[in-house]
Amino acid sequence: MRVLATIAFSFAAGTFLAVLLPWTGWYFWAAAVLAVCTLAAAALCRKLPRARRAALILGALAVSLAYFGAYRTWVCGPVVECCGEEPRSFTATVADFPVETDYGAKVTVRLRPGVKGVYYGDESVLELVPGQRISGTARWQDASRIHETSITTFTARGVFVLLYGKGELSAEPGRAGSPLFWPQYAAGAVKEKIRQIWDDPTAAAFMQAELTGDRSAISEEDSAAVSEVGLAHLFAVSGLHCAFLVTLLGLLIPVRSRRLYSVITILILLFYMVMVGLTPSVVRACIMQIFLLTAPLFRRDSDPLTSLGAALLVLLLANPYAAGGISLQLSFAATLGLILLSGRLHNFFTGLYRGKKRKIKHAVALVSANISASLATLVFTVPLTAYYFNIFTLISPISNLLATPVAGWNFMTGLVTVLMGFVWLPAGQIMGWLCWLMVRYVLLISHLLMRLPGHALYFTNRYLKYWLTYAYVLLGICCLTKGNRRRYVLAGVLAAAMLLLTVGLNTREYHYGTMNAIAVDVGQGECVLLYSGDDAVVVDCGSSNSYIQAGGRLADQMGSIGIHKLSAVVLTHYHADHTSGMYELLARVPVEQLWLPDIEDEFGVRDRLLDLADRYGIEVRFIRSTESMPVGETELTVYPPLGAGDMNEQGLTILCSSGEFDLLITGDMAGSTEKKLIETYDLPDVEVLVVSHHGSRYSSSREFLEEIRPDTAVICVGDNNYGHPTEEAMRRLWAVGAEIYRTDEQGNILVTVHGGEN
Repeated sequence: MRVLATIAFSFAAGTFLAVLLPWTGWYFWAAAVLAVCTLAAAALCRKLPRARRAALILGALAVSLAYFGAYRTWVCGPVVECCGEEPRSFTATVADFPVETDYGAKVTVRLRPGVKGVYYGDESVLELVPGQRISGTARWQDASRIHETSITTFTARGVFVLLYGKGELSAEPGRAGSPLFWPQYAAGAVKEKIRQIWDDPTAAAFMQAELTGDRSAISEEDSAAVSEVGLAHLFAVSGLHCAFLVTLLGLLIPVRSRRLYSVITILILLFYMVMVGLTPSVVRACIMQIFLLTAPLFRRDSDPLTSLGAALLVLLLANPYAAGGISLQLSFAATLGLILLSGRLHNFFTGLYRGKKRKIKHAVALVSANISASLATLVFTVPLTAYYFNIFTLISPISNLLATPVAGWNFMTGLVTVLMGFVWLPAGQIMGWLCWLMVRYVLLISHLLMRLPGHALYFTNRYLKYWLTYAYVLLGICCLTKGNRRRYVLAGVLAAAMLLLTVGLNTREYHYGTMNAIAVDVGQGECVLLYSGDDAVVVDCGSSNSYIQAGGRLADQMGSIGIHKLSAVVLTHYHADHTSGMYELLARVPVEQLWLPDIEDEFGVRDRLLDLADRYGIEVRFIRSTESMPVGETELTVYPPLGAGDMNEQGLTILCSSGEFDLLITGDMAGSTEKKLIETYDLPDVEVLVVSHHGSRYSSSREFLEEIRPDTAVICVGDNNYGHPTEEAMRRLWAVGAEIYRTDEQGNILVTVHGGEN
């Protein structure tokens, strides 16, 4: 069994290196070198006993690199060669139910064995069902590289091409209704039954996310709360859910034969794995459970470490690119922590109680088991969550202690409730009240804990990564040295003291001066945080890059510098690249007032914002004339819309002044409206200009710039197809002597004013 673990983990290590390292074309060369080293190690096996293990490791590494190179060349290569701007024909099998998008619909299709794609088309795509055979013409886009950026979101799921439909799409029955697609039909039926059982949209969305992994119906506020307190794993179907399912089957299946129980459980696990979408994390979890279930049948001990390695081996053989998936990395890291550390931590905590009362000892054991599991998973997942999600949730052990057991019972009760609903809906609806109570409890705990100051830290604090390294060095020293438990206590005290220092240093750095402004890097969008003393205001919060959560980035930045509420949010206009982050921002940060332009929009953003303001109790002010408000030691002046026509020209203008220092934000207005602005109002010379429309060729006109004479120009810009910032706008800014900063090059841009000077 240990030999299998050695081979599996070595193969996985080679695959992870091949997928995650930025270079290409080295796989076969490295495999050849490792193969030679393997032969050399094998020749020394008789003289050096340890050479056998070295040969196994080197051989597995060589095979993994060669396998990845072959997979990339012969499986992915033919698909990538078809990608380009010129449309091509295709024929594929619908692999799942379609999903509605902002511009029509999309559906996952299987082009050939081992290669999937996502087809994007109009609303007619919504009529497709799994198993149908479709054909048409589309523009092929390499799913691993979009806008010259390498991503793993699609390839980790076996999707190697994005198909953007051109012209009509023809569909034939194909294998629709085949048993091969029963899990997909079952998933659709379960989601529909959930909506029938739970009338409360919140409960229905929670149950759908926990039972099927589909989080599309979860509200922004609930999703933010669950993520902020470290409970996001409740909605990511993985080992936790498989453990719940196996536990439920153990309670429901009345069989005495271990073999029969294992066979039934394995079949159900395989069905469930396909039903929830074959995400890498759930595939890993199910395969691992299957290995654990089958080991006793062959009179083998259940070795979790070997099962984890075997699960990784099977998964990476099926799709090596799964190694790049965030869900698999987190799932693997959490499981590894549970296997290696959970038992040791449990013994450590239970050893702290030396009493003999059985009830207290049992309670201590239960609490210890939960906290030990949480801490064990954190040890290996914290670096990953820091890298991918920019967060370190301090309160995670407490939230898991309070919510995870209830969520487990909710999963098992909910599954039984849905099955009962298929038999007799009223019985399912009655039983659903128990799930409703548990859902409300978990969400209540999440929202309460999220409101606690310091519940999470964010790696927008640049010192935090150094603290994390320091903490892991301390942990490593404790693990490698011998001694009593006091060394762990001392290490914990030192780490906590250094953490407080880290937070204090970052807060002090960002709160120096009478006024501060941060242009937050939200990609192709705009978001500016203005603060002085204890008061803070945000101007715009949105991004047109779908992979960037503007509200989350802003809330993270605010949390890292000790700002936990906003006096106001001012929106220049209602386009998505200035408003898309508002939903998450309002879910995470208390806001007193919302200042809006009194204009209509064709996208319904204004109405949605008014609904949010009503839900959160935020005062709304429509700006129809010049308004002012103090922000600490600064004065914020907001000018009403002056232009006409496009929404860009009907936006608000914001002037923030501290003594002789002025910062101007003009939204997306073009030169014609800029001219009206300087003709209507007596604007001062400004020290900082947040450049209009992300540096569009129509913004920052010569007349406007010569009137306000900015010393510094800040351009909020990201990945885009418009050529922003344009050469014309840049030349005009250079001509007036402005020093230019860009969020796509410098990231977050901090402006600090002290005594009226920057």
